[in-house]
Amino acid sequence: MAESPVVQLAHVEILSPRPEQTLWFFHDLLGLEETARQGPSVYLRAYEDWYHHTLKVTEAPEAGLGHIAWRAASEEALETLARRLEELGWGLGWSEGDLGHGRAYRFVTPDGHPMEVLWDVEYYQPPAEMRTSLRNRPQRRPLRGVPVRRIDHVNVMAQAVGPVREFLTDVLGFRLREQKIGQDGQEVGAWLSVSPLVHEIAVMRDATGQRGRFHHVAYWYGYPQHLMDAADVMVDYGVRIEAGPGKHGTTQAYFMYVFEPGGVRVELFGDTGYLIFDPTWKTVVWDVSNESDLERSSIWFGGRLPETFYTYGVPSVSWQAVAGRR
Repeated sequence: MAESPVVQLAHVEILSPRPEQTLWFFHDLLGLEETARQGPSVYLRAYEDWYHHTLKVTEAPEAGLGHIAWRAASEEALETLARRLEELGWGLGWSEGDLGHGRAYRFVTPDGHPMEVLWDVEYYQPPAEMRTSLRNRPQRRPLRGVPVRRIDHVNVMAQAVGPVREFLTDVLGFRLREQKIGQDGQEVGAWLSVSPLVHEIAVMRDATGQRGRFHHVAYWYGYPQHLMDAADVMVDYGVRIEAGPGKHGTTQAYFMYVFEPGGVRVELFGDTGYLIFDPTWKTVVWDVSNESDLERSSIWFGGRLPETFYTYGVPSVSWQAVAGRR
C-alpha cells in the first residue's frame, strides 16, 4: 500500500457572527484552551491536542467554514502533493502560513470545500501552572466544563458524494472505511481515514442539493459518562441539542450533535468507535435503501436523526475572503 501524502487532521477554521458566544461555548463548556488571538481570529486547542491549535474561530457576517487543514507526511510529500493539485486544477496556491504553522498549500475539493495542507507545525508549550507530570500529555486536564480531549474528525456535505470521495482517495490518499448506498445505487455517504481511526473525514449527500457546505467538526470526549455530563451541561446552559446522546451503527461511536451559538454544528464523539489496523480492510457497505440498514447505520440506539441533520449545513466561503483575514 502506497504511503498517503496526508497523515492527520491538523485544524479547522470556522466562521462565526457571534464570536464571543462561540468562544464561550468552546472555552467554558468544552474546556478548550485559548492559545492566541490575531485580528478577528482566536486560536484554541483541547487538552490532549499537541499542536498550537486545532480550532480557529474567525469573526464573519455569517456562520461558515474557513478551511480544513491537513498535515502532510513530510516536506517532500507536501511539495509533491502541491504539484499534483496544481496539475489537476484544484490548487489555489501557497500561503505564507499562519500562527502555529508554516507555509501551506491551498486547494478545494470538487464540491468547493476549502482546504490546505501543511508540514511545519508549532507544538504547544504550556505555562508553568498548566504543566502536568504525565509526560505523554501536553497539559493538565482543565477544571471547567466537561473537557473534550482532542479533535477527531470533520464532516462535509456535497451535491454528489462520489467525486469528493474519489478526490480524497485518489489524490490525498484516504482509505474508504464505510459507505452508504441509497436508491438506484446512489452513494449517499462515505467515511474515510488515513490512520487507524475509523474516519477523519466523512462526506454526506446534501439533501438540499447545494455544494460545498460544512456539516460539523467533532471533538473526542473519551467515555460515555462524559457524554451524559455534557448533555446535562448543554441543557442547563441553553445550548441546542440536535440529536443524541446516542450511538451510531456506522463507526460504532457514541455521539451528540449540538449547535454552538454562532451556528456551526459540533459533534461530541467518543468511546473510540473502532480502530482499523488491517492493511487489506474491505469497505463496510450499508444499503440504506433498506429500512433496517438505514436505521441501524444512522443510530444503533437513541431514536431517529431529525430532518435538519440532512438539510442544515453552513456555507463555505471563498479563499479570497479567507485570505483577507490571514
